[in-house]
Amino acid sequence: MERVSNRVMNLGHFLTQTAQRLGDRAALIRGGDELTFAALNQRVDNACHGLQKLGIGKGDRILVQSRNSFAMFETMFAAFKLGAVWVPVNFRLSEDEVAFIAQNSGAKVLAYDPVFKPHRDAAKAVEGSVLEHTICLDQPEEGEHAWSDLAGESAATFEEAAVDHNDPCWFFFTSGTTGRPKAAVLTHGQMGFVITNYLADLFPGLGEQDASLVVAPLSHGAGIHQIAQVARGVVSVLLDGERFDTEQVFALIERHKITNAFTVPTILKTMADSEAVDRYDHTSLRHLIYAGSPTYRVDQQKALEKLGPCIVQYFGLGEVTGNITVLPAALHHIDDAVQGRIGSCGYARSAMQVQIQDEQGSEVGRGETGEICVIGPAVFAGYFNNPEANAKAFRNGWFRTGDRGHMDDAGFVYITGRESDMYISGGSNIYPREIEEKLMQHPQVRECAVVGMPDPKWGEVGALALVPEPGFEQDAFIVWMNDKIASYKRPRRIEIFEALPTSGYGKVTKNLVRAAIEARDAAEDE
Repeated sequence: MERVSNRVMNLGHFLTQTAQRLGDRAALIRGGDELTFAALNQRVDNACHGLQKLGIGKGDRILVQSRNSFAMFETMFAAFKLGAVWVPVNFRLSEDEVAFIAQNSGAKVLAYDPVFKPHRDAAKAVEGSVLEHTICLDQPEEGEHAWSDLAGESAATFEEAAVDHNDPCWFFFTSGTTGRPKAAVLTHGQMGFVITNYLADLFPGLGEQDASLVVAPLSHGAGIHQIAQVARGVVSVLLDGERFDTEQVFALIERHKITNAFTVPTILKTMADSEAVDRYDHTSLRHLIYAGSPTYRVDQQKALEKLGPCIVQYFGLGEVTGNITVLPAALHHIDDAVQGRIGSCGYARSAMQVQIQDEQGSEVGRGETGEICVIGPAVFAGYFNNPEANAKAFRNGWFRTGDRGHMDDAGFVYITGRESDMYISGGSNIYPREIEEKLMQHPQVRECAVVGMPDPKWGEVGALALVPEPGFEQDAFIVWMNDKIASYKRPRRIEIFEALPTSGYGKVTKNLVRAAIEARDAAEDE
């Protein structure tokens, strides 16, 4: 039977509902500033009326270049309620990258934090830009609009735009590790499922008694996490400042009795390694969620030792809005014998199906390595204006993650690494993830990354970029490594770094590590 209607709830209605039910409760806190759900909702409605007067409506793209702030959070829900498309930019990206996103997205509006004036200028000047309005989230310059005027002017309730399942609400730009960033199109129908899935799988029982700490950029995974908090009337506490200060983080956890936060493995490791962890009460934590890149077992054990049994892992790309697997807190354990499935990123999320496929798209046997593929309501609608990328991303209806791994008989998934991370040495396929996991067991290794580098004899050999702990002894380390890793997998060179290079998204990418090593080689040749 043909479906009669594809109409779905506008994602912005989550805020409307919570403001009606829990209007007097705090929605956002930063330092001494606080905004209730009723006040937040009214400011968003005001901004919607103001944006409408500027000619912004359904389908228009609103580019946002900002650090975490109340105003940035408001732009998200204003875009949703208008039926427009929120296009947040990671604030760590360069001016050229922001200009490309402005051009590629076709944004009509730029809302920006004034510290990013060079990015604003680049976005306005790039060839093909269709920007019509510039909105400053603080003090505007001549010819610009002020967000405070749009959101602060008293206005009537705003009725959310009618939307269908496939109407876009968010252009989620990928990190572009293999080229220019691509805009994954997230839709109202898809995101309604995503938030429901988060509530079911990541923090079951979430409610108004909880409190969430925002420690990652709202432009990406943390933004999705915070929508779920709004849906259940949970206060979101923002860091007072942009630098990740563990002293402040643990002080806020203690003061506000924080129960959940979205982090990435580097943040989780930083929290567990901090001396502040022992000075503050963090027993309120129930769901400290980490995702975005591989987590080594030793770091997982340290987090369990210092933070308690509250960590929750998930695996999921931006294209699937984080909804591929989950390893809940109950399945984490510090003891290897109890943990059982060491190295697993968990089992398939609710209403999602995961399959390991070969190069022809056929499912491989349990325990065999292949590409991790997924189908389900959380999968995005495709890349915006990029048919070539869409053709590569989908096969027989399955989204191809580009990650390699295997699945055990119980359905738990184990990630081997990105397809692009693999290198071939002497005819053998080498997966860096396996090597790095072993190297991280050494007590004097803080961080490491293995990449393939050209070699005239073997084709490629492994190069190890290593961040050591104080007192590191390289000769002793090499003896230890030779005992742990098969000779054909062993890195042939070691490069010591104070810190591994990261992308604008805070990820250590193989391309950046390889480029850093190549830069050293080039400097030596001069």
